[in-house]
Amino acid sequence: MTTTEPLQLPHPDDTRAAGRALGALLRAGDLVVLTGDLGAGKTTLTQGLADGLQVRGPITSPTFVIARVHPSLVEGPDLVHVDAYRIGGLDELDDLDLDTALSESVTVVEWGHGLAEGLTEDRLEIVLVADEATEARTLSVAAHGRRWSGVDVADALRKARL
Repeated sequence: MTTTEPLQLPHPDDTRAAGRALGALLRAGDLVVLTGDLGAGKTTLTQGLADGLQVRGPITSPTFVIARVHPSLVEGPDLVHVDAYRIGGLDELDDLDLDTALSESVTVVEWGHGLAEGLTEDRLEIVLVADEATEARTLSVAAHGRRWSGVDVADALRKARL
């Protein structure tokens, strides 16, 4: 596992820029697990990931539909955006058949910590923490598995000029 230094994101646009930088690294089969309290910026980061992947939007929280598929606009992988907040356990997550789409799409699971890790060893786990007094966020990324061996996630974030 490789972990980045926490990155300060003073504005929602910075959160989207970080997502774009990470989205440019993603490919079919990748799993991204997002963790953070309500309002921490998980959907905002996913909007940036979607921009980096060049998929059809708009990207909104899938809270009430559980999962949305955003098709690629450039013959790249689709984005499967999942909100696991209302999912009660691994069995319910398994009922979504994410493992079927996992190999062909980029799958982003909000509220997935403790659930989505069982889908694959290769994943990015992203934690967002909000400063309650400002719009600022702190982002940390942990890269797990062989897929991410040799991929400099921190460098991609630095190059995004955040």
